[in-house]
Amino acid sequence: MSFTLAIVGRPNVGKSTLFNRLVGKRLALVDDQPGVTRDLREGAARLGDLRFTVIDTAGLEEATDDSLQGRMRRLTERAVSMADACLFLIDARVGVTPTDEVFADILRKANAHVLLGANKAEGRAAEAGLIEAYALGLGEPLAISAEHGEGMADLMGALMPLIDAYEEEAEASRDEDPETDISLSSEEAELGADAPRVPTVSKPLQVAVVGRPNAGKSTLINQLLGEERLLTGPEAGITRDAISLALDWDGLPVRIFDTAGMRKKAKVQEKLEKLSVSDGLRAVKFAEVVVVLLDAGIPFEQQDLRIADLAEREGRAVVIAVNKWDLEDDKQAKLRDLKEAFNRLLPQLKGAPLITVSAKTGRGMDRLRDAILRAHAVWNRRVPTAALNRWLSAMVEAHPPPAPGGRRIRMRYMTQVKTRPPGFVVMCSYPDKMPESYNRYLVNGLREDFDMPGTPIRLTLRSQSDANPYKDKKKSTPSRLRKHLGKPSPKS
Repeated sequence: MSFTLAIVGRPNVGKSTLFNRLVGKRLALVDDQPGVTRDLREGAARLGDLRFTVIDTAGLEEATDDSLQGRMRRLTERAVSMADACLFLIDARVGVTPTDEVFADILRKANAHVLLGANKAEGRAAEAGLIEAYALGLGEPLAISAEHGEGMADLMGALMPLIDAYEEEAEASRDEDPETDISLSSEEAELGADAPRVPTVSKPLQVAVVGRPNAGKSTLINQLLGEERLLTGPEAGITRDAISLALDWDGLPVRIFDTAGMRKKAKVQEKLEKLSVSDGLRAVKFAEVVVVLLDAGIPFEQQDLRIADLAEREGRAVVIAVNKWDLEDDKQAKLRDLKEAFNRLLPQLKGAPLITVSAKTGRGMDRLRDAILRAHAVWNRRVPTAALNRWLSAMVEAHPPPAPGGRRIRMRYMTQVKTRPPGFVVMCSYPDKMPESYNRYLVNGLREDFDMPGTPIRLTLRSQSDANPYKDKKKSTPSRLRKHLGKPSPKS
C-alpha cells in the first residue's frame, strides 16, 4: 500500500486536469462541461522524488438524497475518509463560494490532513480568490495551475512531510512482521517457459467488462469487490471513465476495468460520450480477457454482437455473461434460447463460455471466475509442431484443398508462431488461391481437436517460396566448381 491523496472540490474546478498532471497521462476525461467525473479513479502519481496514489473524485454537490448527484457525493465522502490526505481544490478565478465553505467544514471533520489548493491561479484574475481562500481555515492556500503545471513545487513541499511520516509508520509495522519463506510447488517448478502466464499481484490478470448501457457492469464489479466502490443506479450511462481496480478474487490477482456503456455509433452524438466510448475501447485493447455483459431481458441485441465481434477482432479471450438472471422465470427455456442464439449469431466465438449471473444477488460469480480462467488458459494454449503436422495430414486426407484453375494446392508444413491469441502458419503452394471456406474448415478443426473453444485463432497461409532467399537469384556455377570442372568463366 502507498500513501493516498484524494483530490476533492466542486464540479469543474480542475480536479481531473490536476490528476492527469500528477500521473503524467491523460487517464481521466476532461471537458468544459461540469460533472464529467462520476466514479473514483486511482492512478500512480509522481511529483519530483515523491511516489504516491492519487484519487480523482466526483465534484461535490449539495444533494444528499438518492439522486445521481447524491450518490456521487456519498462516493466522494467515502474516498475522503479512506485517503491519507485530501487536497481541497477551489477555483481561484471564481473565488470562495458558499458551497466551498460548506465542504471545507465537512472535510475538516472527515480527514486529519487537508491541503487547500487554489487552481487556475495563473494571471491577475486569481489574486482576489487567493486572498479569499484564507477564510476557509485550512491554512495557506497553494497557488497552482493544473493546466500549465505551475505550483507543483509548492504542492510537493506540502506533501513531503506527510508522505515521510506515512512511510516511517509503514516501515515500523513491516519490521514487526515475521520473515517467511516462499516455496514453489512441484507442479509450478515443472512449468516451463511455454506455460501460460500465472497472474501475480505485481502482474495481475487484466479483465475488461464491456456491454451496452445499463447492462449492470458497475454493479457486477461492486459485487466482486464486496462494497459500493463504483457509482450505480437505474439511469443508463452513469459510468463515463474506464475505471481500473485491483481485486483479489478468491486468491486470483485481477485488475478489472469497468467501462462506459457502448451505444450504436449513430446515437453517440455528444463529445463527452465519444470520449467515454473511446476510453472503453482502449480498455479492451489492454485486457487479456473481455467479459461481454448482456441483459437477460434483451440479449444479443445488434450492439451486443458488435461489441463481442470487436473483442474477437482485437484478439482477446472472450466470456459472454448474461446478467439479471434472477429476474427470469423459465430459466431452462431461456438458457436453451440463449445457447441457440449465441451459436447462430456469433459463430466466430463458437465454444466461448456462456455464463448466467446476477450482479445484484451475487449468484454465478464463482462460475464467472472459472470461465475467465478457462478462457485465459485456452488463449495461452501452445500446440507442439509434430502434433500439428500429424493433424494437418489427417485434415487434408479427409478433405483435400481445392484445385483452382487445375492447380492443386499442396499443404506442406504447419507450425504455431504465437499465443495470446494462438497464431498458426501453414506453408503451402498458391496461398492466395485458397478459398475462405477451407480456412474456416482448418480453424474449426483446430478448435475442436486441440480444445481451443471460443478463443480467436489467427491462421496465415504462406507460399513455400517465401522462405527461399535464393528464389529470385540467377543460377550460376560457383567459381571454384567451374575451375574444378575446367569450365570457362562467364566473362571469358
